[in-house]
Amino acid sequence: MTGTKLALDQARAGKRVYLVEKCAGLAGERILASGNFAPGQWFTSPELEEIKKNENIEVITNADLEEAEGRDGNFKVTLRVRASRVRSSRCDDCKACIKVCPINLWDSYNEQLSFRTAIDSFNSQPNSYHIIKEEMPICQETCPVHLDVRGYIGLIADGKFGQALDLIRERLPFPATIGRICPHPCEQKCNRASFDEPLAIRHLKRFVADYEMALARRPKILTPKAPVRHEKVAIIGAGPGGLTCAHDLARLGYQVTVFESLPVAGGMLYVGIPEYRLPKKVLQREIDSIRDIGVEIKTNAPIGGDLTLNDLFRQGFKAVFISVGAHKSQRLQIGGEDAEGVVHGVDFLRDMNLGKEVIVSERVAIIGGGNVAMDAARCSLRLGSKKVFILYRRSRVEMPASKEEIEALEAEGIEIQYLVAPIEVLSDNGKVVGLRCTHMELGEPDVSGRRTPIPIKGSEFDVELGMVILAIGQTTDLSFLNGDSGIKTTRQGTLVADRNTLATAHPGVFAGGDAVTGPSIAIEAVAAGKRAAVSIDKYLRGA
Repeated sequence: MTGTKLALDQARAGKRVYLVEKCAGLAGERILASGNFAPGQWFTSPELEEIKKNENIEVITNADLEEAEGRDGNFKVTLRVRASRVRSSRCDDCKACIKVCPINLWDSYNEQLSFRTAIDSFNSQPNSYHIIKEEMPICQETCPVHLDVRGYIGLIADGKFGQALDLIRERLPFPATIGRICPHPCEQKCNRASFDEPLAIRHLKRFVADYEMALARRPKILTPKAPVRHEKVAIIGAGPGGLTCAHDLARLGYQVTVFESLPVAGGMLYVGIPEYRLPKKVLQREIDSIRDIGVEIKTNAPIGGDLTLNDLFRQGFKAVFISVGAHKSQRLQIGGEDAEGVVHGVDFLRDMNLGKEVIVSERVAIIGGGNVAMDAARCSLRLGSKKVFILYRRSRVEMPASKEEIEALEAEGIEIQYLVAPIEVLSDNGKVVGLRCTHMELGEPDVSGRRTPIPIKGSEFDVELGMVILAIGQTTDLSFLNGDSGIKTTRQGTLVADRNTLATAHPGVFAGGDAVTGPSIAIEAVAAGKRAAVSIDKYLRGA
């Protein structure tokens, strides 16, 4: 009501006032559709009634402020007004449209405490009816790549599985992969949860991709969006971000080469996720489909040794996208950390996924609370450990791992000890024999919003074991830049890039994904790859 009060104060002083409201009606004015539409039943206030009668006030609803320029009482304002989609001149205010409208939406004007229809009546002006169209559904808005969730679920409901998959692939080149491993932020915002439970958005995506595989069909290759161009673009890192950028640029007609230091493409999708969660043949199938549209992927091709960033430009590449992922494990910084038997979670998973021999002890402790810790624990069990447990220094509420991963881990008999932190690795002749720990209590929230764990004095205890897996976080290894690229880095060891364009300080070099944000989920890297492709295309076109 602050805006209405200010408008009245200015109007009473004799000034002309334009009261702009982004909603279709002023606060508190909407008729709540209860089935009783007696004339004059408005939920309003004396101030709102005075605004409607005051000739000095012009109310402009359904509008957004696009731009304001000027100063000292001389302003030019640009508004963007959305259409009401109802002709007030032909409306007789019978309200039959509200009664028969089949659409039920949560009422954002009433703090989500009631429902409204898609058409609604407001009392800002006579016969003021509006059909309210969402700019973007909440599930689509929450998805980092803005998948048309309602579109593809609707096609699935109609049995049009191929068309649904085509619609998904317009925005996402990894439907089968993401359909398996995504923590589905879209489902967490699904409006259906207010009725019973969210729609299975992720599993429906996986379903249509698996349906295609069950029919032994090769992934449909989307036709290029533009004619072939002669500019070459280099991608550093064949993870989800780099491959998505390569995919989109290839569809725009560019010649794209991806450089990957590992012997396989896929980045963390390949070396960081166990086979039981993401079968390699599923991932490889989608990587091959990116190759099929003309993307060249070079494995065992690290940047920084014989081939530097500047060498890429000398070889004729006109733009570079850096999307190298977070493959470097953080250290715990406690005594005995270098003893034989202490391994890092990302190294443990990488060796296992690359087919190297990985030996585990009978008793294994995993330190950490993220999905890497969950994967390392479940893999240890599969590799033959008799006793596997996780030590996490906060409570379950603060645990960053996916709820479903925690539940799956517990169902396999793996114990999680909360509010416990290691303080020293115990060793004998250089080999791990145990872990000294302390109990913790939670204090005030830290910068991450989680409560700070505080050691409890005198609560130390020892745990007997033969192997410790550290999974407390990862960082990006940027040593390949050799410090002379001109690209700025943050104190956290990530690259500095423009939030919107992903451009770095080096002309023609863009960066995104974990290399900029720090460790995040795969779908966020895909989104960064898509943004980078748009920016690189504009850069090369001089736009």
